[in-house]
Amino acid sequence: MKGEQIPHKMLSQDAFSTWLGIEILECEIGRCRVAMTVRKEMLNSMGKAHGGISYALADTAFGFAANTHGKFAVSIETSINHIEALEEGDYLVAESVIENVKNKLGFNIVEVKRGDELVALFKGVVYRTQKDWE
Repeated sequence: MKGEQIPHKMLSQDAFSTWLGIEILECEIGRCRVAMTVRKEMLNSMGKAHGGISYALADTAFGFAANTHGKFAVSIETSINHIEALEEGDYLVAESVIENVKNKLGFNIVEVKRGDELVALFKGVVYRTQKDWE
């Protein structure tokens, strides 16, 4: 399977990302951009988007980009810095770029933006298995 097709297959089998309303904007080997809109049911008790929402968007971009190399890849460590609070109706875009590719490990940085404003920064390490995407 071509690497840029893998994220589309992954999304079609991902009930959680589908529930979030995540859409793929573009993908190529080592890079993926995804987007979603914050909905009312995603807000916390303070009326702001729950931190898990931007985390989930970034994690999805991370997973999609990591798998474009054709092997099943799974996260082994991730973290996020929440820079700005998010509101209902915010349209978020997350872009994951492979920063460093090794035989078994990949290192990604994911920027989550609201327009041109950086609202979260996600970092992740992925383990590449030997299993091919079909």
